[in-house]
Amino acid sequence: MQSAFRAGHGCTSATLKVLNNIITAINKRHYCAALFIDLAKAFDSVNHHILIGRLDSLGFSNDCLAWFTNYFSDRVQCVKLEGLLSGPLAVSMGVPQGSILGPTLFSVYINDVALAAGNSLIHLYADDAILYTSGPSLDTVLTNLQTSFNAIQLSFRGLQLLLNASKTKCLLFNRSLPAPARPSSITTLDGSDLEYVDNYKYLGVWLDCKLSFQTHIKHLQSQIKSRICFLYRNIASFTHAAKHTLVKLTILPILDFDDVIYKIASNTLLNKLDAVYHSAIRFVTKAPYTTHHCDLYTLVGWPSLHTHRQTHWLQVIYKSLLSKAQPYLSSLVTIAAPTRSMRSSRYISLVTPKANSSFGRLSFQFSAANDWNELQTSLKLETHISLTRFNFLWLGGSIE
Repeated sequence: MQSAFRAGHGCTSATLKVLNNIITAINKRHYCAALFIDLAKAFDSVNHHILIGRLDSLGFSNDCLAWFTNYFSDRVQCVKLEGLLSGPLAVSMGVPQGSILGPTLFSVYINDVALAAGNSLIHLYADDAILYTSGPSLDTVLTNLQTSFNAIQLSFRGLQLLLNASKTKCLLFNRSLPAPARPSSITTLDGSDLEYVDNYKYLGVWLDCKLSFQTHIKHLQSQIKSRICFLYRNIASFTHAAKHTLVKLTILPILDFDDVIYKIASNTLLNKLDAVYHSAIRFVTKAPYTTHHCDLYTLVGWPSLHTHRQTHWLQVIYKSLLSKAQPYLSSLVTIAAPTRSMRSSRYISLVTPKANSSFGRLSFQFSAANDWNELQTSLKLETHISLTRFNFLWLGGSIE
């Protein structure tokens, strides 16, 4: 599964897919182990002969193959520093980075590696790869992971890609099951033991073994606080409009990025983000520290972070229902049978991160058609459908 360099795909969708599988395993009280694989200079290591062979196997015509052969031939590079230009150096490997074709060619080159995953799952994002598997027995999980990792390494060797063992890490996801202090090692084909870690930054999100997102939220806090401190030190230089724009462009994107991922964190952790968010609003409005947060939101015209996260989550579900999201996300959305505690006839279930307690399910509600129309407007859809029509097509009843 490759998520990079594809329209409509991104870090958020890739992380949602991976976390859905991990959370599903955890809900079954299974162990889940993951390898975060790092390759050394992957884009610069692409072998042109192997790549032409891959294109040939995909059915490219002889003329196309000749064109690509010419495209890779006689390429040179040089360095310019302070007006001085170095001599040219022939480039015999790699895809041109920064080019339009480069990312696509790299995907063609590496994507078949996923076929070697065996009983494990793998998700690729350019040259970043996560290999993971789960099961009721930790020993079996680690054995399967080692077997898949060996096959993946052989595929990398066949492509002349070099594994960076020092940056390839192991992580055991486990919320309640007993885990040994020293799990059996995962090793490279060269005999090096990979390091076990408690946290790993995957596609911009810090994942921890308990999926608490404590480390991620701590990093967000630190990042935002440093920016707010800089803004306060220079507050005399900014007009009210400039302060509003600065916070909107430099702080809110940090909080919005992948918030549908870390929204499953505890309220205690999420409240820490509310605190720095309120500090940013006070910078814009000059409101005193004692101002209630509801008044802060009114003064600046922004919603709460909870509303931000919920809106983004509803967008994911909405796109998935109408097949506007990636197939691997749309396939997760189902119309589930009601329980006795549910008033509505049906509800939406999605086995992906959910706020607060149990993972994997979320029902959503709209109080009025205006809320529904605002959601569709935020998605920048070419055509809208009415809430009544949506109910008829997907839910067979009303959304209260």
